[in-house]
Amino acid sequence: MRSPSAPPSSCSTAARSKARSNGPRFCARSIESIRLIATERGAGTLPSHSSHQSPRSNPMPTFHIELFEGRSIEQKRKFVEAITRVTCETLDCEASSVDIILTDVKRENWATAGRLWSDPEPSV
Repeated sequence: MRSPSAPPSSCSTAARSKARSNGPRFCARSIESIRLIATERGAGTLPSHSSHQSPRSNPMPTFHIELFEGRSIEQKRKFVEAITRVTCETLDCEASSVDIILTDVKRENWATAGRLWSDPEPSV
């Protein structure tokens, strides 16, 4: 099993570098990888809610997801429904326990390897 501070092997070099310098980070390229990350972190062993507990009585996940702007509300709706479904299946929790915060980011406000995503591709 990978160290908790090591990023998944599916992450980009930049994400792996950030994980080493900033502590644990998770890079999920698909809903299936979210399930794998949660399982590897041992999250599947959390107890389920009993009838006298509120869904918020056990700490549950809050996903902060940054993505380039431009996706439709319908795409976002399907995305958060899928993340919630997989989280509930993996962690055995109620949907009301899962919070997801989507942040649209302009390409001019995101850079990788010292280059803004809004800049044209460098010629080779």
